Amino acid sequence: MQQNVIITCAVTGNLTTRENHPGLPVTPEEIANACLEAADAGAAIAHIHVRDPVTAKPSMELKYYREVVELIRAKNTALILNVTTGPGGRYHPSDENPAVAGPRTTLMRPEKRVEHIVALKPDIATLDLNTMTFGSEVVINTPANVKIMADIINEAGSKPELEVFDTGHIQLAQDLLKAGVLKSPAMFTIVTGVKYGFPSTTDVMATAARMLPADAVWTGFGVGRMSFPMAVQAYLLGGHVRVGLEDNSYIAKGVLAKGNGELVERARDLIEKLGGRIAEPSQAREILGLRA
Repeated sequence: MQQNVIITCAVTGNLTTRENHPGLPVTPEEIANACLEAADAGAAIAHIHVRDPVTAKPSMELKYYREVVELIRAKNTALILNVTTGPGGRYHPSDENPAVAGPRTTLMRPEKRVEHIVALKPDIATLDLNTMTFGSEVVINTPANVKIMADIINEAGSKPELEVFDTGHIQLAQDLLKAGVLKSPAMFTIVTGVKYGFPSTTDVMATAARMLPADAVWTGFGVGRMSFPMAVQAYLLGGHVRVGLEDNSYIAKGVLAKGNGELVERARDLIEKLGGRIAEPSQAREILGLRA
C-alpha cells in the first residue's frame, strides 16, 4: 500500500447532469470553487472539465478553461491541476446511414482536443486510450491520434494521465511506451464501472494493476455506487484514489452528497481508518515526478 495516498477529485465531468445532482458545478466560477473545496477537504489533484455556463453542456472552449485555472490559481497555487482532453472523440452513427455522423458526434482533430493544454500548460493532461462502446455511441481514440496528442502534451510540459477502461488500452500504452511516445514512469488511471469496460470488482482492478509497467504510478476508481468500494480497493492494491461528482452523486444509498468536498472527506476518512496517510500536493508532485 502507498505510504502517502493521492486523492484526485473529478468535480463535474461530461456526463453528469443537474438532474443527477442539482448542485453540479457548471459555470467557471462554480467549477473553480468546487476544486478549491475539494482541496480544502484533502484532494491533491483536481480533475477539470468545463461546461457551457448557459446550457450546462460539455464544452471545450479555451476561455472557460482559462477562467477556471485563473480563478483557482488566484487562491491556491499548490493544488495540482489535471485538465481533460477527453471531449472530441465521440462518434454517433446516424440511424439512416451509420457512415454519416449523427447529431451527438463530437469528433474533432486531435490537435484541437489539446489546444487548451498548449495554451494553459497544466500540471497534468488526461490522455484517454479507449476506443469502445460508450452509451449509445462509440468513443474513438486511434493509436495515430493518441500519438499526436501525446506529443503535444509532452511538448507543453504537462504529464499525460493515461486513462484505461479495458485490457487492450493497457497494451496500447505498453506499445507507446516501447516506441518512446510515452515516457516512463507513466501515470495511469484505471476506470471501472463503465459498461462494456472494466467492471468494478476486486479481481478486475487487481488484474489491471498487475498489467501496468512496474514503475507506473496509478489511480483507480469506480463509477456510481462502486465509487467508495473501488477507492478502498485501489488503496489496498497499492494505488491512489479518485472521487467526485463526475463519477458519483451520492454519499450513501439514496442520499445526495452535499458536494465534491464531502465526497473527498469520505474517501479520506476511509483511507485514514485503514491506516493510510493523505498526500499533500507537494508530496503528490514528488510521487508523480511533476515540476514544482
